[in-house]
Formats: sequence, structure tokens, C-alpha cells
Amino acid sequence: MRPVFCIAFALWLGAPAAVPAYAAEPDAPDALIGRTETIRIDIQERLSEKFTSASEVRKSEQGALVEYYAAPENRLLWVDENGLTDRAKSVMEEIKKADDYGLRVSDYALPKTPSADDGVPDAKTLADAEIKIGFAVMRYARDARGGRIDPERLTPNLDPTLALPDPLEVIESIAFRSDPAAYLRSFQPNQPQFEALRQALIEARGGKADTGVLRIPDGPLLRVGMDDEQVALLRKRLELPADDGAKETVFDDSLEAAVKGFQATHGAYPDGMVGPGTRRLLNQQHHEAANPARVRLILLNMERWRWLPHDLGSYYVNVNIPEFMLRVMKDGKPDFVTRVVVGKPDKQTPVFSNEMQTVVFNPYWNVPNSIKTEEIRPYLVEEGGWFGGGGWNTAVLERHNLRINVGGREVDPSRIDWNRIDIRSLNIYQPPGPDNVLGNVKFLFPNKHDVYMHDTPQKSLFARAVRAESHGCMRVQNPDQLALTLLKEDQGWTAGRVASAIQSGHDQQIPLRQKIPVYITYFTLKVNDDGSMSTYGDLYGHDARMAAALRL
Repeated sequence: MRPVFCIAFALWLGAPAAVPAYAAEPDAPDALIGRTETIRIDIQERLSEKFTSASEVRKSEQGALVEYYAAPENRLLWVDENGLTDRAKSVMEEIKKADDYGLRVSDYALPKTPSADDGVPDAKTLADAEIKIGFAVMRYARDARGGRIDPERLTPNLDPTLALPDPLEVIESIAFRSDPAAYLRSFQPNQPQFEALRQALIEARGGKADTGVLRIPDGPLLRVGMDDEQVALLRKRLELPADDGAKETVFDDSLEAAVKGFQATHGAYPDGMVGPGTRRLLNQQHHEAANPARVRLILLNMERWRWLPHDLGSYYVNVNIPEFMLRVMKDGKPDFVTRVVVGKPDKQTPVFSNEMQTVVFNPYWNVPNSIKTEEIRPYLVEEGGWFGGGGWNTAVLERHNLRINVGGREVDPSRIDWNRIDIRSLNIYQPPGPDNVLGNVKFLFPNKHDVYMHDTPQKSLFARAVRAESHGCMRVQNPDQLALTLLKEDQGWTAGRVASAIQSGHDQQIPLRQKIPVYITYFTLKVNDDGSMSTYGDLYGHDARMAAALRL
């Protein structure tokens, strides 16, 4: 960081003590230092004071301003000799819209906008305004990119990769922007879902409700084959008239398909029948009248969009934990969608981002230490009582076809003295096969949490509404289709080639030519295409943690 020098002041200090008095030159200026330079000197003196005892972030921001104003060629950004510039006013107006973007305008200390009667402010007032706007700009940029809280301090399972802007880069960049307000706005997420949430927030806070949604009253379970007056209402709600010559009150196959599509879009099980749950979704207002709980939920999910990069990539994989769904996105549209099983509340799937590198067919399962210590070791019982003599009962290993490798050599588990050895030091694995817990395929994106996506022999879990049953990894309902989707995009694979790789029974690792971004997210609310909102349960309590940290 460059030091701050006050040149005029230093020259004055270095002048001789006794100087002859000369008459002022007749045409000399009234002041040797102009008003703009006086403002700059005031700014430098204020910023060169001892760093505040505030946070490290605040110190970094102060350091950025010190460095910027220390360079003589850098101009004032927000004030001139007469007061606030138009650039300053536009940036201040942008910051005052912070509430509409899910931030809090009260978090940004802005100078008072002078009235016509205030006159020209003095240099110190202008210096204070220049500094305040500088701090507000840097903080807004940081907050817009997710810097209001440190997610990992709330829980290690919130581990997004934040792209927080460098304070000096923000100041140096905004200095030459023709539209500084637009530049500041560019730090907000640019994803369509964030904008939809923003509009929902504005509407919710205004207490507006869309009363144009046709309501379906309580009634019988509507399903294919029924002839009921409510079926006609359902058709109007879904904007699906009956075919020519058909009765509006008959529930036919095309209406069932429309109901399934509506259910899938809104996070419900797509059974094609209209019971109490689907009725509630159908009757949901496009945006409900404001209530604190709904506003808070919108704000929390807007904040989570700040954890993701501006550019998600043209092709990526997303798992939304509370929704129990996986999507492969291509050019902004779903290319493949399937159900997943995620971690139990006490074995949570973490929120993070990484890149998929490898697809593995017929994988080995290397047992993690947590399962070794918590689920295997308690079942290894020494036979023959406390005095030994009977060997060890290792049925738990045999039952699951688990094997032990030590130094590249397979070891008989019954010959190990389990009282003396630390089970974590052993390589316990399960070879490929029909009972392998990873099934036929796994998808690797190396990360510190040691989680990945994989197949599973426990197919029945996918029929459950709440699918939180794993140790943290994500079990995929249709892993062969996921493998085909990814490898077709990456290497032109066919369905036959995927099937052949699985049927071979051999462990095959297929490196991807282009790494695929993977985003493991935790969105508990989303705005659907028709403007309605779908909500998902706060499975791990992250909503509550974030709300407390953000003071919502």
C-alpha cells in the first residue's frame, strides 16, 4: 500500500524558521491551494488517521481508499468544489434501492443530500461525503456478492465458494465508469430466478395479492375417468379446454398429463390426481399478501443466489437439497431431471460447488471412517467371552461383502486383533457387484467433504416424499440416464455404450474431457414460471441459522 503524503503541509513544515517578510505580489492568487486540493488534503488526513478498531473488512476498505487517494492522478469521485456530483447522486439513488434487492439500505451510511437553501458546503463536509460514499460503494458491492455473513461460521455444511470483490478494484473500476450506478448494480446476481424473487419481494412488501387465480374448492379426489363439475374448474385453472365434442367435466388422459406437469413444476409428487395437497397448490395466489414469514423466506433465498457465480456455465449439474431433485441444465433449460436421496439431518449433504471430473462404472466402495467407527466396529464381537479363545465374530463384514486390504494384501478379518488395531487405519472396501452400496455408477467431483453422487440398490427410497437417508452423498434415481446425459454431451456416448460399460461388471473410470460445474444448493423457495411459488422444508435448519445471522 502506498503511503499518503500531504505535499503542501510537508513543504510548510520544512520551511526555515525566519524568513524575511515581503509584500505580496500584486497579481498573486488569493490562495496557493485550490478548493479541490483542499478537499483532497482533508480526505487524506482523515484516511491516514489510525485504522479503526472495526472488522478486518472495514480496515481493508479503509486501506483501499488510502491507496486510491494517495495517487495524485486519481480524481475525486463523488464531489467537486460545489458539492455532490451527478455521479454521486446516481450512486446514492441506487444504494437507496438496496431493500428491493434483498439488502438493507440502513446498512449504508450516506451523506445528506443538500437542499437549495444549504449553500455551498465547506471542504471538510465535502471530504466527509466523498469518504462516506466510497465506503458505501465498497460495502454494497461486497454485500451484493454474498459478503454479509460468513456461511461456514454458521455451520461447516454451508461451504459455498464466495467471489467477493476486492475493495480497491471496486473503487478503481467505478472511477472510470460512465454509469457508476449500473456498475454497482452489476454486483447483484443476474440469474432469472433471483430477479423473480426480487419482484416477489417487492410485491410481497407492498401487500399486493393476485386475486385472478381461479380457486378449486374442497371436494372429491379428482382422477382419470371421473365426471365431476370440479373437473371443469380444473380445466379453466390449467387453461386446458376439452377436445372438440368431449365433456368439460370428464377427467381424461390429457388433463392427467397437465396435472402431472403442474405437480412436477411445483415440487409435488406427479401422480396426476388432485387431492388436498394439489388443491392447495392450485389455489395458491401468484404472490401472497405480505407476511413476515414469507418476506423472510424470500430474503433468505435471494441471499443464497449471492453464493453462486454470475456465470453458472452453459452446462452444469445442480442438486437442490430441500427439493431432493437433480437437474442437468443446458443453455438455461433442464436437459435431465431426476430424484435424489440426500444426507440425514445428522449426516448432512453440504452446500458447495465444484467440478465433476470422472464417471465411474461398477465402482468399488471404500468405507469412510465414520461408518467404520460408528456402524462396523460395534458389531465386531470377540467370541468366547472376555477371556478370548474363540476368535472374532466378523459376520457384519461377511454379510455386506466387505474386504480388508493391508499394504496391498487382502487380510482375513477373523485373524485381526480388533482390540489392538485402530479400524480407521484399515482399508475396508466393497468390490463391484449387485449388492454394492454405490450401485452401478458413481460421479466424482473431488471435494474436502468427500461426497459424490452414485447409484443405490435401495430403489424404494425414491418413492418417499422426504428423501433424507444417506450419509451425505447423493443417491441418484436414474444413474444410467445421468451417465448417458453427461457422457453424450462430453464424448458422444450412446445408450448402448453406457449399458455395455455397466454390464461388463468391471471398474471403469471415464475421465470427462470438459469438467462440468456442480452446484449443491439449498433453496427452500422458488418462483415458478406461472408466478406462483413453491416452498420446501428447512431440512437442516439452515433457514433459521441464516435468519439469525442476517437479523431477519
